[in-house]
Amino acid sequence: MVLQYKKKASLKWKDYPGKVKIEGSVNDYDFRLLSEDRKKVLVEKDNYEKVMKRFRQIEFFKHKS
Repeated sequence: MVLQYKKKASLKWKDYPGKVKIEGSVNDYDFRLLSEDRKKVLVEKDNYEKVMKRFRQIEFFKHKS
């Protein structure tokens, strides 16, 4: 999965480098989650907490046997 972010006023999505590498707070950005091949949007534009919650849910069920 690929996590992307953009400033709330911006149009261009970028790959997320991590909390410590972005300028300002995560509250200033929108996030989205894409499939590994970047063809399917798994989570539409939302805040960091909601996107990460869904990311953890997907990872949990992907690795559950």
